[in-house]
Amino acid sequence: MYENSGLDKEFNISNEVVNTEVVKKERKKPNILAKDDVEKDYEYTRGNLYSIIEKGQEAIDGILELAQESETPRAYEVAGQLIKSVSDATDKLMTLQQKLKDVNEEQKEKGPNTVNNALFIGSTAELGKLLKSNKIDQEETK
Repeated sequence: MYENSGLDKEFNISNEVVNTEVVKKERKKPNILAKDDVEKDYEYTRGNLYSIIEKGQEAIDGILELAQESETPRAYEVAGQLIKSVSDATDKLMTLQQKLKDVNEEQKEKGPNTVNNALFIGSTAELGKLLKSNKIDQEETK
């Protein structure tokens, strides 16, 4: 502790010592999104993209009309940029479709995959004899 109450009163502060101990908090793991959440997010994003595309189309019509009337290079440049923006939005809509398809495939439960492997334990000479005897047995049964 220090003794300097004159400055404490002047600046209207207290001379209490602040606890500087760091307390670590555990981070909670994010919950896996439920299928309903994914569908809601998809519908919301899809609606926004449709709205952006429609408004972009209206803006393109307006800027093209303005560009034709004024015949200024800047108006045509803005029209080109707007067309590119609307095109990017339509690409994002298609990407959204693909992402939803990928998420749905991940959520599908896959059945158990059974792999049956035959293992031969022995020498190559024994394997050769076994294969030769199987070949002879198959020829006799024909």
